[in-house]
Amino acid sequence: MTPARAGFRFGLAALRRLTFVAVGTRVRRTLIVMAAALGVSGTVAVAATPIPSGLSSPVFAGSRARPQPVRGIPSTPRNRFMAPNGRSEIHNDAWQTDGYVWDGPLGRSAQTFSASLSGDCGSITFDTRGRIVTICIGLGGPALLMLDPRTLDTLATFNLPPRQVVRPGANVFQDFTGGGYFYLDRFNRVVTSTTTHHIWVIAEAGSSGFRLVRDYSLTRVLSSRENLTSALPDSNGLLWFVTKTDGVVGTLNLKAGRIRMVRLGSRSVGEIENSFATGQNDGVYIATNRKLYRFAADPGGRPRITWQVRYPNSLEHKPGQVDDGTGTTPTVMAGGYVSITDNADPMDVVVYRTAVRLAPHQRRMVCKVPLFNRGASANENSLIAAGRSMIVENNYGYADPSSASGGRLTAPGIARIDINRDGRGCHRVWTNNSVRIPTAVSKLSLANGLIYTYTKGPGTNDPWYWTAISFKTGGTVWKRLSGTGVSHDNNYAGIAVAPWHTAYLGVISGIVALRDGR
Repeated sequence: MTPARAGFRFGLAALRRLTFVAVGTRVRRTLIVMAAALGVSGTVAVAATPIPSGLSSPVFAGSRARPQPVRGIPSTPRNRFMAPNGRSEIHNDAWQTDGYVWDGPLGRSAQTFSASLSGDCGSITFDTRGRIVTICIGLGGPALLMLDPRTLDTLATFNLPPRQVVRPGANVFQDFTGGGYFYLDRFNRVVTSTTTHHIWVIAEAGSSGFRLVRDYSLTRVLSSRENLTSALPDSNGLLWFVTKTDGVVGTLNLKAGRIRMVRLGSRSVGEIENSFATGQNDGVYIATNRKLYRFAADPGGRPRITWQVRYPNSLEHKPGQVDDGTGTTPTVMAGGYVSITDNADPMDVVVYRTAVRLAPHQRRMVCKVPLFNRGASANENSLIAAGRSMIVENNYGYADPSSASGGRLTAPGIARIDINRDGRGCHRVWTNNSVRIPTAVSKLSLANGLIYTYTKGPGTNDPWYWTAISFKTGGTVWKRLSGTGVSHDNNYAGIAVAPWHTAYLGVISGIVALRDGR
């Protein structure tokens, strides 16, 4: 036995002995951190400590929703290498639709609960036992957590590599690399990039724990500045990855460990700061700060561009966006479409046809619809897609938590755009200019017709609200106070709606949740 392995076993034994005498929450939390440092997950449950909420603002406004199901929507195909749709990643599925087929809270005696954690839990997934699996990112870096969905108690923690050197002028609140995006695969395993240019596969261990089962190093093919943004499997199981800088697009054969990649260009034309979509027939849709691409892998696994378009761009780095390009992860839609928002002024929803070869009478662009006001429109979140419909929010004005504190407000707006039935153009269905959504990854329940989002209200106490909007009319149905102050700022985290009528969201201080009362 090597000294390292002996020390490792000694550490585990010591932790097990200490577990029996650990009675306080603080002691149990310390044990979990110690275990993670040894390369194993903590397995001692830590009771959730609520985030202070403050109740100086109205707690509930509006009325309980009457379900209005969104019917006639084609089901989104599941990527068989990922967990079921709605449970697998921040945008719900490989198409990045942000939609659910199940119900969510209706606003009936709406109750909130929360857990104070050491980071913002941006991406939330659910394993086959219904437990929350999430990566929470703090100033020091990311950590993988397993939480009880009813209480938000911490069941296990697994530390990921810490944040590496922060370059001067970098905005850590807009850095999603090395763990901001991850997915849960069909075996309940977390597949995530790390801050050290690796891709880790982390399995659940026993009833409440984690263990690292595969480690793929990309250090020999990536430079120190090419930080990994996201990694997702295509329809054949080939893992694709992208980097924020230099526009690296690569593939990793998880069985053979073979890596193939291309670089799209310098930072000015090839920055990829969001995730991407993988569709059927091997298509992979990736947006840089200048172009939208469709890729497919050649027989050897090398990324190959099958088409590309340059979308409209004012070339302005708007407040509310991470760079001077689109802020959206591409969204694949039924009927052979893919949509993004561009970076024009005002910005547009832009829809393209996904087909590699177009009919003689067809053009790649289906439509371009301007939204919100000139000088006050930006989006840093994926579109919601439901059949021919798209929901887009306005995030103009948010750069970091200071943008929404001290009574400051971002620009208002959320809108619905539909592709015309004949596939020739699009039209605006409604616009709601009464809500302000600084950064939420909003979600839609097809079962009840509610769009779940997270809004900021006026007032120096900085109230944050769970908000439900009608998919049909765009009207605000209800809002429920989540809490006040910067600790309730979600800072780009995504809402997750569970089948047990509960919604979850990461915030600066941990995680908040909403459910109907009895």
